[in-house]
Amino acid sequence: MVSDRALPIAALWDMGGTIESSGLPTRWACPASSLSRMFAPNVCPGCSSRILPMLRLSEVKLPLNHPEEAIATAIYRKLRIEPKDLTRYSIFKRSYDARKRENIQLVYILDVETSQEKQLLQRFKKNPQIRPTPDTTYRLVTRAPAGLSERPIVIGNGPCGMFAGLLLAQMGFRPIILERGKAVHERSVDTFGFWSKGKFNPESNAQFGEGGAGTFSDGKLYSRIKDNDHRGRKALQELVNAGAADEILYINKPHIGTYRLVKIVEQIRNTIQSLGGEIRFQSRVEDLDIQDGQVEGIRLVDGEYLASRHVILAVGHSARDTFEMLHQRGVYLEPKPFSIGFRVEHPQATIDQCRFGENAGHPVLGAADYKLVYHCTGAQTQGRSVYSFVCVQGDRWLLLHLKPDVSSPTA
Repeated sequence: MVSDRALPIAALWDMGGTIESSGLPTRWACPASSLSRMFAPNVCPGCSSRILPMLRLSEVKLPLNHPEEAIATAIYRKLRIEPKDLTRYSIFKRSYDARKRENIQLVYILDVETSQEKQLLQRFKKNPQIRPTPDTTYRLVTRAPAGLSERPIVIGNGPCGMFAGLLLAQMGFRPIILERGKAVHERSVDTFGFWSKGKFNPESNAQFGEGGAGTFSDGKLYSRIKDNDHRGRKALQELVNAGAADEILYINKPHIGTYRLVKIVEQIRNTIQSLGGEIRFQSRVEDLDIQDGQVEGIRLVDGEYLASRHVILAVGHSARDTFEMLHQRGVYLEPKPFSIGFRVEHPQATIDQCRFGENAGHPVLGAADYKLVYHCTGAQTQGRSVYSFVCVQGDRWLLLHLKPDVSSPTA
């Protein structure tokens, strides 16, 4: 996932942009039109009534098998209001509390529109679980000037490059995205062909190609990074726009699934192209043209030169030849700390039973996971800790080759 921090604001202003905002749809339940789906936050398409998220309620707990109407009842109880005072509500987040396996609770964060907003904020001013709904609208940092003559270049079409290209296209910059691998469908044929028949293509595999290495994962969409500015929601919304289920906007630890990802990646490509962007596959960048510390353009492996002073590198971690080229060109590179670990395998049913008890297999809960952390103390350990990095359900380990004779295991 990538936020607008991947786009240098100063560079965009250098290109003559102007500020513009874009709305971010929200999942609303509108009783007047019986709609509960994605639409713009100001107007319900079913009844044309205004939809203004007012209050955010957190820590709303309900039993695992509660009926849908229990949510509204919980709102009445928490706010101490009558049904006539509730205009509509939306689910912003849903997670679960499984600390007591025999009494698993669903935990909601709800956005509520009510005619009693001011009175309720005053009444519950000391209650941290009842606050004004924050503005989660994503605002584009700039707009391309009319008559744009110099198009930005994005190198790499994994998650970072894809979303950088999408945002640039939405701002009107008509980016050129260069991907050394193939389009996702052709790449899938090459990748599964290697896994089944051992025929390896060094430029079209699980590492290189449209969508990046994560295309063949189960599409996890959560991060340990704090997102106080709600930038991650923009990425989730674009995935929904491209065909992902809208539940990824509100369920805890959402994922898309490998086979859905391929179609979603294709749809994002179509969106970029419809906005004037250009995506070139099998276009490996061989060199950067840097003059007096300023990039002036790039050269492809076939010799073609593309001039641009605005280049985004989104090459991932496996393009070692690109990193070597950058080092030779004097680009500052810094090693990133990393952890070395080992794999522990459990039957999924065992984890489900340990976490959920008799509720194991419940469709709302899905596959269980867990997290383990041990904080080491003492001079010999230097304060290092042991922790579980990720809990993956139903995966398998594969060898991801970079060259015909170089491989590395991954999940």
